[in-house]
Amino acid sequence: MARIVVIGAGTGAMAAAARLSVAGHRVTVYERSRTHGGSVGRHARDGFVFDTGPGLLHLPAVYRDLFVKTGKQSLEQCVSLSQVDPASRHIFADGTSVSLPNASRAGVVGALDRALGDGAGARWGEFLDRAGTAWDRSRRPLLEEPLREDRQALARDPYPSVRRRRLLGPARQASTVAEVGAWELADPRLAALLDGYALSYGLDPHHAPAAAALLPYMEETFGSWYVAGGMRALADAVYERCLARKVEFVFGAEAVRVTEKEGRASGVELADGTGVEADHVVLGAWPGPGLLPAGAGWPDGRAEALQAPVPGRFLVLLSLRGAREAAAVHRTVVHGDPGEEREAVFGGRTARQPTVTVLRPDDPATRPDEEHEAVTLVATVAPQGPVDWTDRALREGFARTVTDRAALAVPGLRERILRTEVRTPAETAADTGAEGGSVPAPALAGARGAYLHSGNRSPLPGLYLVGGWSHPGGGLAHAGMSGALVAGLVVEGDGFRGSR
Repeated sequence: MARIVVIGAGTGAMAAAARLSVAGHRVTVYERSRTHGGSVGRHARDGFVFDTGPGLLHLPAVYRDLFVKTGKQSLEQCVSLSQVDPASRHIFADGTSVSLPNASRAGVVGALDRALGDGAGARWGEFLDRAGTAWDRSRRPLLEEPLREDRQALARDPYPSVRRRRLLGPARQASTVAEVGAWELADPRLAALLDGYALSYGLDPHHAPAAAALLPYMEETFGSWYVAGGMRALADAVYERCLARKVEFVFGAEAVRVTEKEGRASGVELADGTGVEADHVVLGAWPGPGLLPAGAGWPDGRAEALQAPVPGRFLVLLSLRGAREAAAVHRTVVHGDPGEEREAVFGGRTARQPTVTVLRPDDPATRPDEEHEAVTLVATVAPQGPVDWTDRALREGFARTVTDRAALAVPGLRERILRTEVRTPAETAADTGAEGGSVPAPALAGARGAYLHSGNRSPLPGLYLVGGWSHPGGGLAHAGMSGALVAGLVVEGDGFRGSR
């Protein structure tokens, strides 16, 4: 039985902890804050409850596997999962709107044809077919296996871009998300739909490789799911599973240094000076200055390769008077000006017309009674630093902009507001320790490996990396995958090649 220290109580870290404990190891989690869950947070006030992290779950099979492997109770016995249908409603800049059904290719094609004109659905369906090919080509090495030292297989873009001949000049093929939208989807509204998927994950459509097509493919193929009580309930369930497996948690305990002995990780030093010995250390939090020994680094490959700040999230939490209308949609995306928004998010300023995701769960647990509603507005923004999100006037002004955009999706929104609360990358940085309050994107193949994250096995023996800033990147599903990969590497050693 090995002694294992886990730094951070985020979802990926807890997934690793539960699996390692089941394997017979003694696991202790040290978390700097006073609670578990990392970015999967919750804000509650006067009977209104809001998720402050992810609003939906994709690829629930990842957590079904976690619960199967770590106990007798299944995921569905621990939380109430439901598919969101329609999966999303989209309002485009020209006023056109379309609702896309959940996990129904034929339904999506038909809806797009009716809303955008004949042929629009077919073009989107053909795009998803190509995205499915990219999924088949990259799924295992990108999501289910530890990142190989030789990354050449993932340096190549798996998306089979259409080769288009031209009268003058060589044939052209899309290599970025923006080019796929312009050259293959043709309709600016379909292009905005694809750009919106990329931007919601903090990816620049003009730089992100065409392989980002995997993101809408995963959502539209495997569906969008909501956890009753809010997504925080999933983090609570993972925490309870850890406790049931005898994982020990120490909250308010910040690890300031991973210690090293004889060329391998040997434990951690806490902020109060306490030293904790361990046979293995699993790092599931953003590494602050001096935390890692020299040569053990945890670089964000995307940020380093592109020399661009990683975006964060701006949330407006609205407590509303009045009942949620029966026809309301759980998730509505109000699309902005793609060019202006992209330049703002990746240029370090606020957008005048941001894309805003409006989340309206039909969940009694999120509101004080049936005559009120809790609504969350989300926009992708530049992180703290390039933008000073502690500036009160800037925060309030951008919150008004976001709310005005959301009013296109919620009838009578302004008149219904009882209370507005704002969370910015500044709060994210304070809560999670992530530099600038940035939110990691999922790993992507292509672009010569620029969108891959650090491998789960660090250069320092005995030190492993888990969570959104390591392979296979950000997002709830990817965090769960990361936990499975780290547990496999610790239990089976360097020969581990992923689940079969």
